[in-house]
Amino acid sequence: QVQLVESGGGLVQPGGSLRLSCAASGSIFSINSVYWYRQAPGKERELVAEIAVDGTVYYFVESVKGRFTISRDIAKNTVYLQMSSLKPEDTAVYYCNVFGVPWGKGTLVTVSS
Repeated sequence: QVQLVESGGGLVQPGGSLRLSCAASGSIFSINSVYWYRQAPGKERELVAEIAVDGTVYYFVESVKGRFTISRDIAKNTVYLQMSSLKPEDTAVYYCNVFGVPWGKGTLVTVSS
């Protein structure tokens, strides 16, 4: 069964940048939309971004538009979430997701001075 593994999280100061990676154990990103979600402490998981099969990208959280960029490298079976100008409210566990694939463990992003 395909697995998703997120990485790249960490502690960063406000205004800093991080690039998250989502690696799949199989070649699924060319035939599936991929989503990044996040779950902040005490809050529900929310959809942040999507990259569709045709490469079209969507952002679903108003506050990340212009700061986050979702992209993919199909040859590497990896999807990225480049995050810049990070704010404390971006603190969350970030997950990637593909429909029908089990959730990974996520990667923690902490934005704090």
